[in-house]
Amino acid sequence: MNIRLRRRLLSLASMAALVISLMIQWPATAMASHAPSVTPVAFAAMTDKMSAKAKEAEGKMQSAYGEVTGDTGQQIKGKAKQVQASAMNAKEAVKDGTRSAARKAGDASNKLANKIK
Repeated sequence: MNIRLRRRLLSLASMAALVISLMIQWPATAMASHAPSVTPVAFAAMTDKMSAKAKEAEGKMQSAYGEVTGDTGQQIKGKAKQVQASAMNAKEAVKDGTRSAARKAGDASNKLANKIK
């Protein structure tokens, strides 16, 4: 195995270890904080966004592994996971926009109700 291939595989393994350690530690840290501003809905949204980021990283690593080894099947699977992550991110963006619109409508109705009083 040549030195460039060895370095590339080592960097992929390091990236995978970092992603896994972040995924394991992050939910425990978020739950331990008991911050009043973190609602179950917000926590679920953060978890979904983390899942999308993890899927994207997994896809990049798999695609890079396919490039290093010359395995086009791994490259295609990696690219497919990246596309799936993009769809997950788009879904989260729509959900965030819907929540924001609902929040603005609620604020407007509260202001109107206060003016009527």
